[in-house]
Amino acid sequence: MGLTISSIFGRLFGKKQMRILMVGLDAAGKTTILYKLKLGEIVTTIPTIGFNVETVEYKNISFTVWDVGGQDKIRPLWRHYFQNTQGLIFVVDSND
Repeated sequence: MGLTISSIFGRLFGKKQMRILMVGLDAAGKTTILYKLKLGEIVTTIPTIGFNVETVEYKNISFTVWDVGGQDKIRPLWRHYFQNTQGLIFVVDSND
């Protein structure tokens, strides 16, 4: 009985986990956005080869954000990151 109540309490009030995928064309600002969310400041970045993963806490939700590189040769690999993803951020550079 106690285990059941603990389980229900944990689901209602415990920290929720969310996996977010951030994609977009190269040099759109994905990594800059990721580290602005994580650190609260703008950092100098280099082009992402592969991916960056960071956990961002907001209220009772823990977001695991996957920032995937946007170069032409990396884009076909995006499909491998979609599994078990609860959200998608598609970054567009409106200056381009």
